[in-house]
Amino acid sequence: MLILLVLLASLAAMYVLVFLFYWIMQERLIFIRFRVPQQYRFRFKRGHPPHEDHFIARADGARLHALLFTVPDAKGVVLYFHGNTGSLRRWGKRAPRFTQLGWSVLMPDPRGYGKSRGRLGEAALHADAQAWYLYLLDHWPQERIVVYGRSLGGGLAVPVAAANAPRALVLESPFANLYDVARSHNALLPYRLLLRYRFRNDRAIVRVTCPILIFHGQHDTVVPYASALKLYALAPTHVQREMVTFPKGHHSDLARFTRYHRKLKEVLGGEGVVG
Repeated sequence: MLILLVLLASLAAMYVLVFLFYWIMQERLIFIRFRVPQQYRFRFKRGHPPHEDHFIARADGARLHALLFTVPDAKGVVLYFHGNTGSLRRWGKRAPRFTQLGWSVLMPDPRGYGKSRGRLGEAALHADAQAWYLYLLDHWPQERIVVYGRSLGGGLAVPVAAANAPRALVLESPFANLYDVARSHNALLPYRLLLRYRFRNDRAIVRVTCPILIFHGQHDTVVPYASALKLYALAPTHVQREMVTFPKGHHSDLARFTRYHRKLKEVLGGEGVVG
């Protein structure tokens, strides 16, 4: 009996330690940030669209940075919220997918990524995303703005689309909420107590009034396919919505499929398709 009690106590202690580890480290696990110096100059391959640095200051002292990739006589602008790893050094390479279809692209780095600085917090991240949308409204009408969210960036894109009336919302490898993602990796922890970042896309998407396009791979081992299905099911039935499933797709390879570019072209229009 004593051995059993000692074993149970040891398991309980290990469980508490794991809980504390995730509680303390969750920001580093969710946001894999890479900073660059303020004087850093972004460089991309020859033939890449030209880009400009843009900055906005926030009331809490944060200073946020984005790159604007431009095309002549652009049809509109894509507000691109990138995934949780890296900075615009990595994500800026995605711009030609949109510029070759005649659209400019504004890509912000969240707080702590790239040149952006500021204290992390979910409310602050949502407010920053909305601030970038309002920044675009100074130059573009809403019907010429497409909001795009990639993976964790979908947690910013969905609330922005819900609070405004853009031309369309496009989501690549999104989730319904961060609980789903966490449980798919470790189902034993009480995430409703543990997670300080929840990104409740499932609550926000019901307020979206623009067309919605979702891309997701069935072999995604980072964000469960079932979570994307849940998100799609919650999208309002009175708006145009479509979920494009890639049976052989994973988390980060959907652009290798022709159907990805064909559907993106349907939303943006244009003649070019890039690999």
